[in-house]
Amino acid sequence: MAALPPNSFEGGDDRFPAPAFARAVLAPAFGLSQAHHLGHLMTMHRAHGVMLHEQGLLSAEDIAKLLRALAAIEADLASRSEPVAYTGEHEDLFFYIERELARHVGVDTAARLHTGRSRNDIDHTLFKMALKERLDALVAQLTGLIETLIERSVRDARTIILAYTHGQPAQPSTYGHYLGAVIETLLRDAERLEQARQTADLCPMGAAAITTTGFPLNRARVAELLGFADILPNSYSCIAAADYTSQVYAAIKLMALNLGRFAQDMAFWTSFEVGQLRFSDGFVQISSIMPQKRNPVPVEHMRLMASLTAGRCEAVLTALHNTPFTDMNDNEHEVHSQGYEAFAMAARVLDLMQGVAASAAIDEARARANISRSFATITELADTLVREEGIPFGRAHHVAAQLARAMKESGDDLGTVPYARFAAAFAETCGRAPKLSEARFREAASPENFIAVRKLPGGPAPEALAEAATRHRASAKRLRDRLAAHAAAAKAAHDKLAARTGG
Repeated sequence: MAALPPNSFEGGDDRFPAPAFARAVLAPAFGLSQAHHLGHLMTMHRAHGVMLHEQGLLSAEDIAKLLRALAAIEADLASRSEPVAYTGEHEDLFFYIERELARHVGVDTAARLHTGRSRNDIDHTLFKMALKERLDALVAQLTGLIETLIERSVRDARTIILAYTHGQPAQPSTYGHYLGAVIETLLRDAERLEQARQTADLCPMGAAAITTTGFPLNRARVAELLGFADILPNSYSCIAAADYTSQVYAAIKLMALNLGRFAQDMAFWTSFEVGQLRFSDGFVQISSIMPQKRNPVPVEHMRLMASLTAGRCEAVLTALHNTPFTDMNDNEHEVHSQGYEAFAMAARVLDLMQGVAASAAIDEARARANISRSFATITELADTLVREEGIPFGRAHHVAAQLARAMKESGDDLGTVPYARFAAAFAETCGRAPKLSEARFREAASPENFIAVRKLPGGPAPEALAEAATRHRASAKRLRDRLAAHAAAAKAAHDKLAARTGG
């Protein structure tokens, strides 16, 4: 919403709202409420009205009038090309709707709809309704990325890469194995988001201001009509406990951090010096002056968008820091609008990352060259000496280290170093000639052998990766099943309310 000019709203500070308060707080909140919560508010009015009628607190005539009026108001608002402008006549959207109801059905009938509730329980219910919808959309996108990564991990189960630790060449692995690590991390992110949704899926309606009410409300019925799993039992908690907000944005922030780390690996792997990952041409920008450049700029955008997502989540968490355990504006429209921007930014990074992950490819020749130059398979040579020569690992490690020093001096690698140089290092350390033949020496030092022998659960061997893919696909299916269950629950609630309201 555009900033209001300093002279907006006539009058002085001795009458509510003071012009500065209206400009800085009420006018922006009025716009945010319409943008994010209008539909939820109208649904809540209907559900609360139906419950009041069922509890004998609203006559059949009054509920019929109110439902017709709510439909007319919603239709009028939907037909407008622009949101309703804030004029200062009404403090917020709630009072604007109440005024419109009074215009349709009279002040007394309109006021009956507010029986037993407060803007406190209304607001927190609105926020939870909005968060549940956004969480479902976010998890659906995250699941799409996970499914893409699963298919790539299966396709690249034997595609050799060089894995790095501390920014230095470490050991050979496969792209499928690497992606499996990313998949498992993102699956945990999805579970954290689901746990946050479970907290948001408890309805505050009926808590009123903070202690419930003396009217015989049916809290469970309102929760049912609004599509909540249950009520949040303690009424003080309904109003004061902002953990449903902090849990959501803590989970999104952690997801954003994980996405950013994946993007950073892509940046490193696509660098000229490493060069083991290559983007398709649709994700590469050329330089305006250097014709040889292939700039994989999506990694920078993914890293940036992940950081911005995390930053917007942190803004919400910071706003809740050191706040009192009671109703407070620190967990209302202003902070939630900041949070919704985190959802929007997260959606962008997930979309881009899924596209990049689907098309990026490993340059296996480059990966193999880097493995050779860095002697990355020499760990398995040492392990083979322990198993086949029967020597302690300390001696095997010393033989491998001697050989590595010799290769650095000569410029050889494990495929070209003379077998005699290995045999000499072994004899010097162990006092005898090796049993390992030259053919077995070359085989033991190959990337294929390095990967094939690592069959333990979680390893890069094909058998281990096949088992992981089965688990990952089952986990992704559970995510899809949960999303379908959420959608079914929302539809069931919509249908129940529609059956009671005639629309």
